[in-house]
Amino acid sequence: VQLQASGGGLVQAGGSLRLSCAASGNIFNILTMGWYRQAPGKQREFVAHILSGGSTAYADSVKGRFTISRDNAKNTVYLHMNSLKPGDTAVYYCKFVTLRGYDYWGQGTQVTVSS
Repeated sequence: VQLQASGGGLVQAGGSLRLSCAASGNIFNILTMGWYRQAPGKQREFVAHILSGGSTAYADSVKGRFTISRDNAKNTVYLHMNSLKPGDTAVYYCKFVTLRGYDYWGQGTQVTVSS
């Protein structure tokens, strides 16, 4: 199983980006699809996740600006990021967790927000 994240890039403050993460291989019953991020010199932190039933959760720092969604048929999760701030600069990682408790990480995609 591989997770391929894409959509990162360089954007000015106030701009928007959409990240995608698609799973390939034999992965079944994905319970949770989520996004984490790691800024230089900091620990990896939770950003958002979405459960198979559609329930979502967000870090306080991104509430109201980021929206997570998923396409179960495509085993893909999206992160729509609006009103980006320089503090959002980080490598963004996707993570899938299956009903059996297996978790898989993507390789990360760089998001850089300039002031």
